[in-house]
Amino acid sequence: MKKLLSLLVLLVAMTSCEEDVKFNTPAVQALKDNELWKATEYKAMIVGSSLTIEATNGFETVVLRTVSSTPGQSFQLGINNSNKATYSLVADALVEEYQTGTDLGNGLIEISADPTETNIAEGYISGNFRFNAVSSSDETVNFQRGFFYKVPIQAVP
Repeated sequence: MKKLLSLLVLLVAMTSCEEDVKFNTPAVQALKDNELWKATEYKAMIVGSSLTIEATNGFETVVLRTVSSTPGQSFQLGINNSNKATYSLVADALVEEYQTGTDLGNGLIEISADPTETNIAEGYISGNFRFNAVSSSDETVNFQRGFFYKVPIQAVP
């Protein structure tokens, strides 16, 4: 009787378990001023060797630009305008723009060298980013622990 009861309990436990796993592939997200920021739309474009990643959640947009799309490379922000991060917020009639550039803000964009995460030929790219971008009124927005994962690369006409 004990064996039957144990088997019944085990059977009920196994059938009541449900796997509700959601994969977040592709994805772009970060901590913006210490709160989760997550994009709902994203794309990458490569023109020549330059990379541009655009990510938005409808009213906030992050754009990451680098001079190269070569896997394994890192790009310092705040040194020049070639490697740059911008953040813009559009809500009602309010438009706020923040950016890095020559002697403006700081940060880093890294492209993953892992071939399972970045494969230009197959059409996706991954990496990490962090930046402090500055507005025209000298306010700063902070993005940390950001990543872009298997963002699809769109063909540029």
